[in-house]
Amino acid sequence: MRLDRIVRLLGMRYATAALVLVAVAALYGAAAMSRPAGQPRAAGAGVDDPVTSAVLVCPGREGGRLSLQGASEDLLRATRSGRPPAGGRVDVLRAPGGSAAGSLTTPGGRWTEDLEDAEDSFTVWASGALAAGLEAEQTTHWPDGDDRGLAGTRCARPGTDLWFLGPGPVGAESIQLHLTNVDARPAAVDVTALSGEGPLDTTDGRGTPVPAYGTRVVTIGESAEGLGEIVRTAADLALRVRATGGRVAASLRVRIADGEGIEWLPLSPAPATSLVVPGVPGGEGRRRLLVAVPGQEDAAVRFQVITPDGAFAPEGQDTLDAPAGTVTTVDLDRALSGKPAAVRLAADRPILAGFAAERGADVAYGTATPALGRGSFGVVADGRFDTTVTLTAPRGAAAVRITPVGPQGPGTPKDVPVPADRTVEVRLTAPAGGDKGYGVLVAPRPGSGPVHAARTLSTGKGGRALFTTLPIGPAVTTVRLPPAGESQGVLVP
Repeated sequence: MRLDRIVRLLGMRYATAALVLVAVAALYGAAAMSRPAGQPRAAGAGVDDPVTSAVLVCPGREGGRLSLQGASEDLLRATRSGRPPAGGRVDVLRAPGGSAAGSLTTPGGRWTEDLEDAEDSFTVWASGALAAGLEAEQTTHWPDGDDRGLAGTRCARPGTDLWFLGPGPVGAESIQLHLTNVDARPAAVDVTALSGEGPLDTTDGRGTPVPAYGTRVVTIGESAEGLGEIVRTAADLALRVRATGGRVAASLRVRIADGEGIEWLPLSPAPATSLVVPGVPGGEGRRRLLVAVPGQEDAAVRFQVITPDGAFAPEGQDTLDAPAGTVTTVDLDRALSGKPAAVRLAADRPILAGFAAERGADVAYGTATPALGRGSFGVVADGRFDTTVTLTAPRGAAAVRITPVGPQGPGTPKDVPVPADRTVEVRLTAPAGGDKGYGVLVAPRPGSGPVHAARTLSTGKGGRALFTTLPIGPAVTTVRLPPAGESQGVLVP
């Protein structure tokens, strides 16, 4: 009897399991049958969804000017099907959860304010249609004093794996890493670095906490969080910031020495085998190419400079042998002869690339930048002093429309042809009401080839010259959503 009972119980369990499988199969079949006629199955590439929220962090601390520039409806319409959604708002807060410093409610509008020295960062929160294509910048102009210089940075989006490429403690008196956590939970980051001599093998910089809604400033080479003493002999650095918990927005400020220049380093894109570094400024002063190899194998790097006269490899430098785990530099002065340029690189291993430039008693840094192509555009939030936009067409001729935007709205657009394998420098004129600052929209025209762009602000001459450069990448208007295929998992809440 006992054996018969066990058999009956097992039979009931298998029957129940079979019924569950039948029910799931029926639901799965119903989901498949309910797909509209002709609609394809979910693709593995995912889909693009319009951006309706954004957060940007401006490092603050040293005051300066904050500028916001929204994208025009025409440009947003060019990246989407149909009319962009209405509504939305942008608020500028002192610290992630602090008091309001300003707001923006007009599509394609701008907001700017000169700020006194700040104790904390500024956070830009955007919602609705105004979040798409929004850019924010912090620009500092100190004409005199120990911090003399012109410095600018694009306010950073929070992330989990971030790179910077620039000078080390041998080449700069102070390097400060600003880490901001915009979330309600604490974050933690690991800071590691590569130098000209190789990777800096240390456990310092690991597990650095960043409090919820807070900012932490880490001075490289001055504390354990800043990699300690091992980094002090580095002339150049590739600095990596990886969030091991949460996410952070990161900015890196460089001070060369008393009165000899300040700058914020631009964020580098992820390592890749094909890169274009735009915006190497023309004029007097030293220019250097920086190449970092994060992997475990050496890289063979072919590179060309692209000037107004054409593209060519510097004499005797067709291929650069870059050791693994190091930062390698190349002097570009002879090749450029004072001309504006971009650098095109192709490597057999993923690399980082950027440039360092000197002019007068100031410095500027640039990095590789994604191209502006069909359906994309770039936004600059701060144009003033002498403003130039440098355009490079590395693969076929390009045609670009540059539109200044002042307090009274867009100014007269300028259409700029860019021949293939050429760099063109365009000097901008302030629109009506924009004498104290204006935004810039940079958009390839229909049929244009890809174009890489950067903006330079400059003021003064000779030994009093100050300048800063800013890479112009595609404005963020959409977010890529991962694919959802037909599986039983999509039926489970």
